Amino acid sequence: MIALRALPRGSVVAWVLVLFFVPVWVGISVGFFWSAITALTVLLLLVSWARVSLRLADGWMAAFLIVLCGMFALKGVALSPTVTAVLEWVVPYVWGRVACARVGVRWVTRTIAGVAVVAAVLGVLEFATSFNPWVLVPGPEPLYSTWSELQPRGGVLRVEGAFGHSIAFGTTLAMSSAFVIAARWRPAPTMLALGALVAAVVLTFSRTGAITLALTITLSVLLLPGLSRWLRAGIVGLGVVVAVVVPVLNSVLGAAGEEAEVSAEYRTDLLVLLRQVDLFGNAGDWATLVSGDFYLGYFERSVDNALLSILLRIGYVPTFLLIVVIFCAVLMMVRRQERSAGAIAVAGQMPSLVVVAMITQYGTFFWFCVGLAITSGAAASGQPDDEIVLERPGRGAGIPVPSRSLWAP
Repeated sequence: MIALRALPRGSVVAWVLVLFFVPVWVGISVGFFWSAITALTVLLLLVSWARVSLRLADGWMAAFLIVLCGMFALKGVALSPTVTAVLEWVVPYVWGRVACARVGVRWVTRTIAGVAVVAAVLGVLEFATSFNPWVLVPGPEPLYSTWSELQPRGGVLRVEGAFGHSIAFGTTLAMSSAFVIAARWRPAPTMLALGALVAAVVLTFSRTGAITLALTITLSVLLLPGLSRWLRAGIVGLGVVVAVVVPVLNSVLGAAGEEAEVSAEYRTDLLVLLRQVDLFGNAGDWATLVSGDFYLGYFERSVDNALLSILLRIGYVPTFLLIVVIFCAVLMMVRRQERSAGAIAVAGQMPSLVVVAMITQYGTFFWFCVGLAITSGAAASGQPDDEIVLERPGRGAGIPVPSRSLWAP
């Protein structure tokens, strides 16, 4: 723990490596199962305190946490969704706020970019060899069997990396593309890195990954400041090449046309579950009900819609508070000086929030990017006087009263 505190940059590198290369079924059981990425995030928060400027998003996240704890105390929400919300949404958000403040935006950006490129290259090798080494890593049941099974589409194995699911891997790489562009490498290395990410996302055969990748790269080229004309032109050229290569993806999806059609229809059918959502708390035993022509038990195993899944777990009002936090991160793109890879990564994921749940490490990285976007925006706007001290109680610790930065978006 002393080493983690003394080496903040090493802590960030360790966290990103675990995020990309340690499967979600690897962890420890202390009261309940803690995945490796969740346990490490909590540990890093305990030892890596730092000063961060309070922002409006922090107030909304605090309001969410208060409402959630109140619902749990009144038995309006069960223990499992409460623990999930705290450990997989709130804690990564706070870690994103603290990590950026500890080591700076550039270090976090380049670390994520570098590790993501390695993960992408390994993903391409996984496709070429039809071998995923992470499935050989043991884990407890039923977690291991749920996420370790490789997924085919059209008779071709989809690339999953260490994420246990092709969509989780594809969407995480899509978010990482903003960090690659923002890393400020030379044009040639940047183009090679983006090419590796694009290839890996294409080989996940995930429409969600491909769409969010295209959106993230487009937003990055249009909005990130300081990009050279040569780099922008190179990225546009890469887009043209991808437009030619994508028919390969379509041919695979065409071979699995019925599978893809069923998948799309399933996501549309999920909307019937909105009738079960309450203002506060979980939707109860909705899986035993019949609504119209739908037996809702059909959706019990999986709800592939992040917003709907959250609504069913905790209700409309707490979900609204979380949506506002996300909106605050996206708003960081409005002012040029507050734009960052984190904000663009979050904005690029808006389509995915209604077609995939926050599964495995994808959800952790998404909320980390939300926190990162808020901290990057605060650092760029230069508000050193309005700070809260996130550190252990003791001599010298204190909480200065926040002023105008609390109300900044």
